[in-house]
Amino acid sequence: MSSHSPGSQEHDNRQPDPILEITDTNVTYTDGESYVLEDASVSIHRDEILGIVGESGSGKSMFASAILDAVPDPGVLTGQLRYNGPDGTVDILGLSDEQLRAFRWEEIAMVFQGAMHSFNPTMKIKTHFTETLQSHDRSVSEGMSFARELLESLYLEPERVLNAYPHELSGGMQQRALIALSMVLNPEVLIMDEPTAALDLLMQRSILSLLHDLQAEYDLTIVFITHDLPLVAGIADRMAIIYAFEFVEIGPRDAIISNAAHPYTRALLQATPNINSPLEAMESIEGQGPAPANVPSGCRFHPRCPVATEECESVDPALEGAESNRHRVACHHVERAREELTVSTDEAGAFSATESTTRPSTDGEPLLELSDLEVHFESSQGLPEGLIGDPDVVRAVDGVSLSIEPQDLVCLLGESGCGKTTLGKAMIGLQEPTGGSITFRGDPLDEHDDARAALQIIHQDPSSALNPNRRIVDILSEPLLHTHPNASIAERRSRITSLLERIGMTPADAYIERYPHQLSGGEQQRVVLSRALLMDPDAVLADEAISAVDVSLRIEIMDLLLELQAEFETSYLFISHDLSNARYITEHAGGRIAVMYLGEIVEIGTAQRLLTDPRHPYTEVLRWATPALGLDTDGDDEPPVREIDVPDPINPPSGCRFHTRCPVARETCVDTSPELRDCADVDGAVACFRSDPDHQYWESEPLDGASERPE
Repeated sequence: MSSHSPGSQEHDNRQPDPILEITDTNVTYTDGESYVLEDASVSIHRDEILGIVGESGSGKSMFASAILDAVPDPGVLTGQLRYNGPDGTVDILGLSDEQLRAFRWEEIAMVFQGAMHSFNPTMKIKTHFTETLQSHDRSVSEGMSFARELLESLYLEPERVLNAYPHELSGGMQQRALIALSMVLNPEVLIMDEPTAALDLLMQRSILSLLHDLQAEYDLTIVFITHDLPLVAGIADRMAIIYAFEFVEIGPRDAIISNAAHPYTRALLQATPNINSPLEAMESIEGQGPAPANVPSGCRFHPRCPVATEECESVDPALEGAESNRHRVACHHVERAREELTVSTDEAGAFSATESTTRPSTDGEPLLELSDLEVHFESSQGLPEGLIGDPDVVRAVDGVSLSIEPQDLVCLLGESGCGKTTLGKAMIGLQEPTGGSITFRGDPLDEHDDARAALQIIHQDPSSALNPNRRIVDILSEPLLHTHPNASIAERRSRITSLLERIGMTPADAYIERYPHQLSGGEQQRVVLSRALLMDPDAVLADEAISAVDVSLRIEIMDLLLELQAEFETSYLFISHDLSNARYITEHAGGRIAVMYLGEIVEIGTAQRLLTDPRHPYTEVLRWATPALGLDTDGDDEPPVREIDVPDPINPPSGCRFHTRCPVARETCVDTSPELRDCADVDGAVACFRSDPDHQYWESEPLDGASERPE
């Protein structure tokens, strides 16, 4: 385990020992006129974890490329980059191509965001390790022994992983194998560029906990780059905030979280969905970061800053000490920002400060009702396997019953592969069930001719959901041709501009002639939302609708969804793997969270109840996995599961499907599957034997590795 906790006073008081010194470093394009990294001056201390945080397009990844002298052409890298390694100081920009090739793996290694794109799909994982060792003249036998040690440290079975092809591993397994590969040459520095962005929160949190241990065990220096501030706050010793290609604040983790000095940092803390803060304290950051060709003069944040003055518009503030040289900030009005821009993180009694807005039950007919719904797939197989035996069946949704009321909001929460999207698509008629029934307004869904228009979807990735060859006005005219077929072109255009103005895309005339690639991610998501609402839907499936946008925009998008729900009188089925986002939107709407695991709903309840009194062990796991902004957030606690990885849905466990990972599973759980039953003393329902004090569960023996924790 780590010898110090993140941001600890002991670690902050150590004499800085910089392993990397980046001074006045710039990356420019278009003959030096466009900066994508400007005047970066950062020292990275030996054996520390430095978190680099900023919105998409702020220059984070370019900073990583600069450290490795790997800026893609035609970018130009200038400045000073010195590496103080075990054999002396190295001028990184002075290395030859051959020296740089060795340096990038042996001294500084890089872990990229998409593990699948980092592995050759035609090679087994073992071959990636052996080729890396051979190309750097290392002993393959010694290196592979170290590789197995690393894989075991990352909760992987070495032989299974090494003998697998990349596609045979889950996303979490791939990412952990990539971390092991990056460490097999025992580098001094590990740079991680959004390494967990595509993973579920449980896997994210588990990997961060493992990194925390690996950093201490192997004396690593880690640079962790992310747009997700709470994610890195749990393990970072120091944090560096980047905005519009410049660093605006650098300091110890505790100082950044508890006493941030820059208005952008304070706004970012306030804009981050947080499971502990009062809902009313969270608010989005207005506007968006500038493009490289349109950087404002003076302080780059001043167009979005609530405390900006004329000085901020003309004078670019230097990055200098706020309280000490270890906490530096680029702002003219530090004290005023701290006084006027409040930040509420990790506040005690947050739930008592937020009244539950649970929607009153209705005696009317449900809008949508699922009864014992099943969706099973035949898994894809190669030709030999398909000819030899019966195809494998994936039980994506397995006996789910759920009701959606008019103007309701239900959030499906769970890890990737649990069946959330399949269930949502079946509910709106995009996926044919293989068992059970779905009714829409009391009648079978497939008998409603108007169901396709009445049930709409907002996809996770707005860029792939919009035709890149059509203008926004053409994209949004299409639904109006169905809902208002007799409307003139002028009338349709008027409706479109009115809605765009309503969702904050003003002036609308400046947007409707654009193509999707000319919009930001947040603007694209607004267009997708508008297209769905122009169909006058009764229900909308929002499938991870905010996971592709920056953290700073998530509250804004959720607020917009809530406002439009009231205005258009629609219901939402909101899919998420993030409990913070689920809490925010369901508490505001008086909705419910349905927790899914391997095709089944294991618990339903309000966000307040699930967070303060979870009744299913899996809900407790999701609660643990959700990062919180607070000084008591450590990254070295163990995950409350016996196994990190989700079982194969082709062959789900018998009995309670969670028993193979459950920390309190007993022998009864292996053979018998618990039913989803209403809780006797609180809202919602749970599928766990522990909810019944008289069940034989309490008399059976705990499974290997499980605790005997009483109720």
